[in-house]
Formats: sequence, C-alpha cells, structure tokens
Amino acid sequence: MIEWLVLMLEVIGIACAFLGTIIVLKMTSTVARVYWPRSVKIKQTKRRTESMSKEASEGITFNDIFMFMIAVPLVLLWVGFAGFVIHTGLNNSAVLENIEAYTTLIAILGGPALLIIKDALDVWKQEQAEKTAFYKVKAQAVIDFNDASQKQQQMIESKQQEQEHKIETGTTLSKKK
Repeated sequence: MIEWLVLMLEVIGIACAFLGTIIVLKMTSTVARVYWPRSVKIKQTKRRTESMSKEASEGITFNDIFMFMIAVPLVLLWVGFAGFVIHTGLNNSAVLENIEAYTTLIAILGGPALLIIKDALDVWKQEQAEKTAFYKVKAQAVIDFNDASQKQQQMIESKQQEQEHKIETGTTLSKKK
C-alpha cells in the first residue's frame, strides 16, 4: 500500500513538474514576443476594434502562475488522496486501523484546497453576474433601438402622408381655378 501511495505521489510530482515547465515556457515566449519583436513592422492604420481587442487582452499574471503551480495541484492532490483513502479503506482493513492519520492528512490538504475552491467559485459567480448585467444592458439597448426605430418610421410615414395630402390639396385647388 505504501508503495502504491509513493508511486501515486511520484506520478503527481512528475505531472506538476511537466505542467510547471510548460507554464514557464509559455511565460518566456510571451515576454519574448512583447519585448523582442521578430521584425520591424510597417506602420499601418489600425481599425478601432483591433486596438480595442489588443488592449483588452491580458498577459500572464502572478495569479495565473499561482493557480497553475500551487492551487490546481493542491486541489487535485487533495481530491485524489481522499478518493484513494476511500477506495483502499473499503478494500483493506489496515487502512481503517490507521484512518485517523489519513483523515488528518486529508484535513491538512483540505483546508487550503477548500479556500481555493471557494475563491474560484466566487470569481465564477462574479463573472456570471457581470455577464448577466451586460446582457441586461444589451437587451435594453436593443429594446430602445427598436423603439426609436419604430418611432422614426412612424414619423417618416406621417410626414410622407402630410406631404401627399399637401400635394393632393394643391392639385385639387389648381383644378378648381
């Protein structure tokens, strides 16, 4: 059982090292692209949407690095170890004899993992609230636009009818004379 746990921790460690290497390489390539462009670009006029999309894009932040190097592996380790203890506890009575040590380890890993999960859910809730507010504003803008468009169309038709009435009245008066 201990060999299995050691093997599992080694695999998780290798996966975390691989993920960390990928993140460091991505950060390095991003920094290199920003500070050392490949060639001098000819100045061209940019469309407004292009400059807005570049301004809105973010680079890799410290929080991104923190989440991928510490938070994600911690949560995965916590969930994996808890599942491992439950699985082996159902099949092996020796695990049940030492369950206090296992639950202590799960609790130690679980405290920070639960805080990270809670913060991630709070961020998700905030993003959903922002999306909802955006769609409410967008829907109201569409309603206002449709209302204004309808009023404008009614005004155009009204003015057109008045003009036609004036023309008819003018032709009727000229025929009477």
